[in-house]
Amino acid sequence: MNIGRRSLLTGGIAASSAFAGKNKTGRKAKPAAAGPGMQDLERICALPVLKREGLNSPVIIDSIRLLKKDKEYIVHVRSKDGAEGVSLTNPPRADFLGHILKELVIPVFTGKDARDLDNLLWELYRYESNYKMYGIALWSPQAWVEFAILDMLGRVANKPMGALVGDIVRHEVPIYVASGRRESTPEVEIAYLQKLVSQSGAKALKFRVGGRMSRNADAMPGRTDTLIPLVRKTFGDTFDIHADSNSSYDPPHAIKVGRMLEEIKAVYFEEPCEFDHLEETKAVADALTIPVAGGEQEFSEYRFRWMIANRGVDIVQPDLHYYGGMIRSMRVARMAAAAKMPTTVHISGGFGFVYMLHFASCVPDVGKYQEYKLGTEKYGSWFDGGITVKDGRMSIPRGPGVGIKDIRGLLQGAKEV
Repeated sequence: MNIGRRSLLTGGIAASSAFAGKNKTGRKAKPAAAGPGMQDLERICALPVLKREGLNSPVIIDSIRLLKKDKEYIVHVRSKDGAEGVSLTNPPRADFLGHILKELVIPVFTGKDARDLDNLLWELYRYESNYKMYGIALWSPQAWVEFAILDMLGRVANKPMGALVGDIVRHEVPIYVASGRRESTPEVEIAYLQKLVSQSGAKALKFRVGGRMSRNADAMPGRTDTLIPLVRKTFGDTFDIHADSNSSYDPPHAIKVGRMLEEIKAVYFEEPCEFDHLEETKAVADALTIPVAGGEQEFSEYRFRWMIANRGVDIVQPDLHYYGGMIRSMRVARMAAAAKMPTTVHISGGFGFVYMLHFASCVPDVGKYQEYKLGTEKYGSWFDGGITVKDGRMSIPRGPGVGIKDIRGLLQGAKEV
């Protein structure tokens, strides 16, 4: 008798739910929330995102180039009227995705009116059967071009990027600092977290549990079980703590770790199960009283709709590069808002935190904290007034577009790839 994956999965989730029960304090798992259905969310996604106020004349794209300066890849867009915009890519993707950018992405935009950006993204999806490649390899180059176009349009309209895709609701965000390490012992990791907090002034942190896509194995024996209570003991009861498993667990193991995180009152538990095992992640989210976050590896709008309609997670986390840019991510935020769920975007390094800031500037519910990767030292001086971190909060650039004050200076010495 053949037993299909669905039968196995259904049995596994049922076992996980039975395993869940109540936590050690006797609290019941959070109740299922009623919200918008799949068709409701589809209608939300169909609404345009780019706001045309202040963009009264066509902005015809004349050229888009991939440049390199030092170790940074820069996408430069120029209109026929001489308007310009730039974006910085997410490292190290441009090392191997530049060919996709030049052959399959740039041709869709050249000669087109940048104000039609919503529709152009759909045309890109269809161009040369790009939909057969969809995922991070396509969405990252799309995001690079979209960010550069939004920078250019912001300069034309004299508006910051957030005002092109929403209404500005804040000018700074609370931050947490994150450790990306698993090779450290609990004691060494605590010392490293203390250093990050001291350097940043953050009022919250995130650390990693499990072994990363490890089929329940810990990074080293006993690390997670020791580290979770030790973080709370070290930083005290008022400090906010997040944990990320990077797809380490099946549901029973994830729920066990989640119970420990409940005990220390964690802000959320990120990606407890393998990132594309949506039903398993939902089983964990249903079982725990703390929020479960996920979506950083997701590249399907339909699956985000499923996650939101079925409350597969409590916090959605599209990555602004991996998911294809600001416009697609704003659609996720709109869907999440309809379900009264936060959208806390994931950032994939380098200059990406700046795009996160602009996203957070115009999305009402971005969760309690945004990640700070201690990158303002390199990029902060590029902006009028800089980007400051003070008292656990980071300022959001207010200049037009992405806010870089001197594009000419940035491009000086850059070589076309």
